[in-house]
Amino acid sequence: MENSLTEYYSDKREDYFDCDRPEMRPFIPDDCKSILDVGCGRGFFAASLRQVPNRTIWGIEPDKDCIPIAEKNLDKIIHGCFEPDLRLPEGHFDCIIFNDVLEHLLDPDTALIYAMKLLKNNGIIVASIPNILHFPIMWKLVTRGEWTYTERGILDKTHLRFYTRKSIATMFTQLGYQINRIDGINPYHSMEPEDEKLWRYYKLLEKVPMPSVHDMRYLQFSVIAKK
Repeated sequence: MENSLTEYYSDKREDYFDCDRPEMRPFIPDDCKSILDVGCGRGFFAASLRQVPNRTIWGIEPDKDCIPIAEKNLDKIIHGCFEPDLRLPEGHFDCIIFNDVLEHLLDPDTALIYAMKLLKNNGIIVASIPNILHFPIMWKLVTRGEWTYTERGILDKTHLRFYTRKSIATMFTQLGYQINRIDGINPYHSMEPEDEKLWRYYKLLEKVPMPSVHDMRYLQFSVIAKK
């Protein structure tokens, strides 16, 4: 019998939940004082945000093994999935963070609609979302016909959705958000070490003046979307 998603998450290496994501810190404005980190893992990213004084940071995490450590890094931790049954306070948060979370959800639209209710009038969503146009992924698909799921990275076996820059913008705008910015992050980086050598082939393409070719260099996109 095939593993369920729950079993897949329980099989993840411990460091899967430990990323402190320093490249995402600049996207959290200093004036955001009430923050919700969805899928916070063990709370290391949230802990790094405490450099700004007078912040209150809550987290939501479905993996129960992460909770004891997350409790030390956040003001409040909730064990569960991000859904209306949590009864979180509406209009409470300046910022809701989805760092590599939306692609794991069966219905990310519903999550973003719920998030809108929880944000203050000027609140924002900050998200990191993997880029399916990443060059090593596209190279192996086009030249070898390969689409192989992995333990982590863009083709993580627990990913249920796949995005490009354009589809990210479409998702947010169709749900009523205003896109403040979408930036490519982690350029020329691969989660699989053996993929690093493929970037020499990208050098043959990168000067082609097409947005989709430019986007292939990025592992993820960061998004700031306003309510």
